[in-house]
Amino acid sequence: MLSQSQIAELTALRHALHRRPDLSGDEAATAARVADLLAGCAPDHLWTGLGGHGVAAQFRGALPGPRVLLRCELDGLPIQECPTGATQDWASEIAGQGHLCGHDGHMVWLLGVARILQRQRPARGSVILMFQPAEETGAGAAAVVADPAYADLRPDFAYAIHNLPGLALGEVAVIAGPTSCASRGMRIALQGRTAHASQPDTGLSPMAALARLMPALTALSKGTHTDPDFALATVTHTRMGAPAFGVVPGEAELFVTLRTLSDAAMSELQARAESLVRDTCAAEGLEVAIRYEDIFAATVNSPRAVAELCQALEALGVRHGVGPLPFRASEDFGGFACADALGAGPDLALLFLGAGVDCPALHNPDYDFPDGLIVPGIAILVSVLDRLLGLPGAAPRFAVDFDSKIVTVSPEALMP
Repeated sequence: MLSQSQIAELTALRHALHRRPDLSGDEAATAARVADLLAGCAPDHLWTGLGGHGVAAQFRGALPGPRVLLRCELDGLPIQECPTGATQDWASEIAGQGHLCGHDGHMVWLLGVARILQRQRPARGSVILMFQPAEETGAGAAAVVADPAYADLRPDFAYAIHNLPGLALGEVAVIAGPTSCASRGMRIALQGRTAHASQPDTGLSPMAALARLMPALTALSKGTHTDPDFALATVTHTRMGAPAFGVVPGEAELFVTLRTLSDAAMSELQARAESLVRDTCAAEGLEVAIRYEDIFAATVNSPRAVAELCQALEALGVRHGVGPLPFRASEDFGGFACADALGAGPDLALLFLGAGVDCPALHNPDYDFPDGLIVPGIAILVSVLDRLLGLPGAAPRFAVDFDSKIVTVSPEALMP
């Protein structure tokens, strides 16, 4: 369904997107470019400005059927890229910003699917291609679902792929149930009273409370990431007063990341952490304020969505297994599964596509999305669509073979 020239064009597009990364909540330029490219694929409907800068395109089939959403992310990271080798040819042109999580490649997956759907709509139902903003901060999925326009594109199934360094190139990791953790940043502000350093008894320093809170909050952690009651509290930052020798600090700030496998467990961990903080501050006579940032819902894969996916993968010949799942890291995709005013969320599955055992890790300054994953990612997504929205008995449009543990797509399957 894709010619070699089209694959080369998609690869060049990936490089162009990589050069101009936008940060979470500031994806206007990337969103405009994506909207123009989608408009050229003649979708049946195109939405812009979803939950901020989100863009979505709908391709409808001739017969009634389910609505399937495929999601990718628009945003990059506030990290200075340090490219190596050939990647220097398409390195980020924006200082301090980089596509160091692979979202440029994820966008190209969906743009490739759009080009296929332009020529051949699904037999039934409809496809929603969702380009989501602000994944890196955890705000994007919730903002899209809360957007009034979401009622017109709300899916029955939702799928997303994330590339995964450390997993063999082209292999898939997927699991039913908890897949990536809920997490939230707990920002604790302690308020006392400053004093001269020669008269500390006349002030109220947060030092003792900080010294108690850091190990006490960390001690709330329990289990491993495969245990249902897994909890992890990680101190990530602290600051106390101004950098001075003559002043006893009167205020302090402490950042802690809370992490669990489920949203219910997160509520329990949050309550325990808040109780500990308030009791400690009360004992020290300090005022305290707590707020939360970077809030991610847990991603819990639906058994039904995973079963359909695994059958599509088997038809393609793509190796798949549990791999390192569930993940301790968080992914914003779980926000699409949350119930909304219209009822329960869709059957959802997040899968991970191996980027190679020697690929630099996500968020590393020398990471770059492997171009060899462009076609396999498109093939997987189209095969899922064929399974859910094709006619019974229809043959898949892609065939995948493995050679020396590297996934390739047969040239015959790629010809227009």
